Order: sequence, then structure tokens, then C-alpha cells
Amino acid sequence: MSDRLVHVVDDDDAMRESLSFLLDVGGHAHRTYPQAQALLDRGSDLEPGCIVTDVRMPGLSGLDLLRRIRTLELPHPVIIITGHADVSMAVEAMKAGAWDFLEKPFDDKAFLRLVEAALAVSAPAASAGAPEWLGRLSPRERDVLAGVAAGQSNKEIARDLQISARTVEVYRANLMTKAGVRTLSDLMRLALAAGY
Repeated sequence: MSDRLVHVVDDDDAMRESLSFLLDVGGHAHRTYPQAQALLDRGSDLEPGCIVTDVRMPGLSGLDLLRRIRTLELPHPVIIITGHADVSMAVEAMKAGAWDFLEKPFDDKAFLRLVEAALAVSAPAASAGAPEWLGRLSPRERDVLAGVAAGQSNKEIARDLQISARTVEVYRANLMTKAGVRTLSDLMRLALAAGY
């Protein structure tokens, strides 16, 4: 079990209990919050780990929470979950700095794998021996990076990953931002240098 916490923010009591149960089964220490402000009130006392938040909540939404977390420069990877996903919401979440985006209903094992990957990224040693930007990538961003490094088009990557080409574009733009590059050729060069 990691010494890092999964911070779960959801206004739906049943969903919080369900995620809490899943995390217990997966052996992950966690803390739940019924609203975004409850997590923000912890401030600098927020334990290291990752944050899982619903998008639609009264008061501060999950996207509002994400923006505040980035403004406060908290290092926690943020996984956005929603039952109302659409491409524009995913784009907005990724542009705001979401680590990944998960649509309800989701597979329990996929959720736990995503949480484990986020916890690994949040660990200081997670990117030892690799470029710093590479350690901040979500599993899906790594999948897209592998496709880019292989010279695949957005359509080919989308087909292989069973997502839309537009979603691939969003992930690719996010990759370029995290890698600090402006051109696709620069991203390919960095990907190859990183072993992709």
C-alpha cells in the first residue's frame, strides 16, 4: 500500500461510498470530501497523493476545483470523473491541467489502474532516470505518445486506442504542452530520446 492518499471529492453520497469501497479493496488509503471547498480548506495540510473529483457538483465544480488546485500549485494529479462526458468537457478539463478524464460508468479495475498510475506519478521518485515531463503523463497520454513516436496519424492512433481522432488531438496538444515543445517533430524527437 502506498503512503500517499487518494482524495475523493463527490457530492453524491452513494458514489463517494462506492469509490471508498473500491479504494479499500484496492488497498489504497483515502479521504473523502462531500464538496470541493472541503478539500481546498485543507490547504497546505493536504496529504501527498492524487485527487479524484466529479465534474458536476453544487458550488465549486470539479473544473473549478482543478483550476484552484493549479493556482495553488498543489502537485496532486487530478482525475476528473463524470457521468456527462462530452468532447468539449474533456478538452476543457485537459486544458485546465487534468491528469486524466474518466466517464461513468467505468470499469472498477480500470479505475484502480488509473489511480495507481496517478499515485506513482505523484511520488517524487516516479520520474527518476526519465525526463521530468514524462513522469507527468497519464496512461492515455503515454499511449498517444507511443503512437506519435511510431509515426502514426491521429486517425491511426484513434483506431488503435478506440477513441475519436479529436480526442487524440487533445491528448497530443496536452503532450506538447507538458513536453514544452511547439512542433510535432520536436515531440517525436523527445519521445524517441525517452525510449519510445
